[in-house]
Amino acid sequence: MEEKKMNIYTKGGDKGMTTLKGAQNVSKSDDRIQLLGTIDELTSNLGVAKTDRECAYMKPVLESIQNNLITVMAGIADSYNRKYRLSQEDVAALETEIDRMEGKFPREKKFVLPGGCVASAHLDVARTVARRAERCMVDVAKRHSIDVVTKQYMNRLSDYLYVNARYIDYLNQSNETAQETVNAAQPVQIVQNEITTTAVMEEASMSIDTNEQKIINKVLKQIGGISRINLESAKRLISLVEEYSRKKGRNSVISVCGPDGNMIAVHAMDDAFLASFDISMKKAYTSVAVKMSTMELSKLAQPGQTFYGVENTDGGRLVIFGGGIPLLYNGKIIGGLGVSGGTGEQDHELAEYGQRMLDVVL
Repeated sequence: MEEKKMNIYTKGGDKGMTTLKGAQNVSKSDDRIQLLGTIDELTSNLGVAKTDRECAYMKPVLESIQNNLITVMAGIADSYNRKYRLSQEDVAALETEIDRMEGKFPREKKFVLPGGCVASAHLDVARTVARRAERCMVDVAKRHSIDVVTKQYMNRLSDYLYVNARYIDYLNQSNETAQETVNAAQPVQIVQNEITTTAVMEEASMSIDTNEQKIINKVLKQIGGISRINLESAKRLISLVEEYSRKKGRNSVISVCGPDGNMIAVHAMDDAFLASFDISMKKAYTSVAVKMSTMELSKLAQPGQTFYGVENTDGGRLVIFGGGIPLLYNGKIIGGLGVSGGTGEQDHELAEYGQRMLDVVL
């Protein structure tokens, strides 16, 4: 027997009525339906925000927020089901992120005109919808059950979006980009033509390993125990520097090595100079070998200076022009970053940007 196709339209709401859990024939003008629609609008705006490359560093948090908002919507539709409740940990997670982001930049205490850039504009739109959802929720709570934790979460959410919008504006005003990727764009695109059960299982396993590594890295960051940059963090850092290089109109080769000088990852942008591949690796190596930027070394390698002739040592692996910088975390060198594609000063600028983004990618 042929299975009957289910249409997306049911015609059940043609008369302006809908259904909630335990309540049929609810008017679509009901305050609960208005609230549900506003939260749905909010989740969609968050979806727009997370597709912006400059918001990529927020993607895991934004997706967590979207999932929490789905739980909130389920709780509004089925208000007596305790399964659809947020926890104080959800509120605390937002507060922790707010405090962390506020510590990254000097926030001016004045009225902000939205639209500093596309990414912050998306966040500001989502913020205003979050505020509207909060107002709707207060109104619904006068007649229906809304738990206090959910109201706290909605209040913190708009604050979180506001702080991140200002952070991105701050980076753009500093002639930077806020494309900080956590499990977002990577330098190498993998094309998969066939999905198999084995591939799905392998991907799930990798996801578990990645999540475990994130937890480990978070704990290590809190105690200052990270001793070297790993492959995942190196790829995220390279992706950020690549985006910044593209914004500057340069085609670079970007290399990351460990504190021992061994290469972890190398990425060549389209149309980069062939010679830049080797040079970028040497810059990364030099920065950890001499424990200073290659720009600083270049000054000390001039005739009459301390390191004059140093480029002729170590088998020719050392270079004395800008673009290499040791990656410092909590005062320790955890790796080296090398950029080649422009002048020494231009490459040094990109490398310095990578150092500033290090705390985010770890």
